[in-house]
Amino acid sequence: MARRSSSSALTRAYQRNLKALTKAAMGTSKRLAKQVGKEVARATERQLKPPPGAGDWLTGMAMGPGGTRGYHLFKPHMAMAPGEKMPLMVMLHGCGQTGRDFAASTRMNRLAAREGFMVLYPEQDRLHHPQGCWNWYDTRSGQADREAATLMAALDQVSLLYPVDRERVAVAGLSAGAGMAALLATRYPTRFAAVAMHSGVAPGAARSSATAIGAMSGRRVPLVPAVAVGKAFGAAAVGTTLPPMLVLHGDHDAVVAASNAANAAAVWATATGARPGVERLLQRGKRYPARVTDFKRSGRICVTLYQVESLGHAWSGGASRLAFSDAGGPDASKLVWAFAARAFRGGAPRTPVL
Repeated sequence: MARRSSSSALTRAYQRNLKALTKAAMGTSKRLAKQVGKEVARATERQLKPPPGAGDWLTGMAMGPGGTRGYHLFKPHMAMAPGEKMPLMVMLHGCGQTGRDFAASTRMNRLAAREGFMVLYPEQDRLHHPQGCWNWYDTRSGQADREAATLMAALDQVSLLYPVDRERVAVAGLSAGAGMAALLATRYPTRFAAVAMHSGVAPGAARSSATAIGAMSGRRVPLVPAVAVGKAFGAAAVGTTLPPMLVLHGDHDAVVAASNAANAAAVWATATGARPGVERLLQRGKRYPARVTDFKRSGRICVTLYQVESLGHAWSGGASRLAFSDAGGPDASKLVWAFAARAFRGGAPRTPVL
């Protein structure tokens, strides 16, 4: 009887402990589920909430040869006279980003609200690229050109629906977005008054995913710019015009080799017959310094190269604590807009390809 009593006591004690552990585990699971739910809700709210900027955050969808792509359009709250039209900045995000992410990190909407221009943020579909990268490199198969044509369809759609000044359109991009911006400017040069590449691969340095990886690391950057010009533009572009280009890149970029910046500037300069001026060092306050070179033809700037010291693979001067954004660098958004605005005023040439 003593053994049975002892065994029953142990059983009851085990059951009590098991019940207590189960209850504690369930409580912990509920707390974790509640915490995860809150984080998901916050993330969802961040994605649904418009990026900062006094204006409308509009959503649309465009269809083209490369399939369908969604986009966001920022339209500032500004009084406009009948028939008045606004400039448009096309902003192409990098890998791992969405259009909203790019708007938040660059803070381009705030600048647009102040200066009076619209901003178009096309968005890559994860079905077309799992990492959300624009297919700027796959020219050999034609995928890059089909995707570029779809982006132009988005631009045309926005230009029809909203008061866009078609003579004042510029395109800028980060990383893969920079590569696509350059491709758009070479394939549709008369549609853009200016182009800006931030942390991108030099035009013509890749024609497939394999060569793109090499170009990103700096291994396949053409040694002679003239060779890259042929790859970048082809016979169809000869005799057309190229918009001026702004190239920005960080010296500490571990994703896209910094050598691509100088090569991109050389490609564009060679194509437009521009020659480099004297390099100068610029620094504002405590921001990272930058080495700046202007490439000119007949006294007008065709290319401006900004090589930013201490900057990695991130939008220079972007919002702090966001991915692919470094608040310590020169304000790239202001630099891009100032460059485009000068082109809109006719301060930069639309030079024929040589």
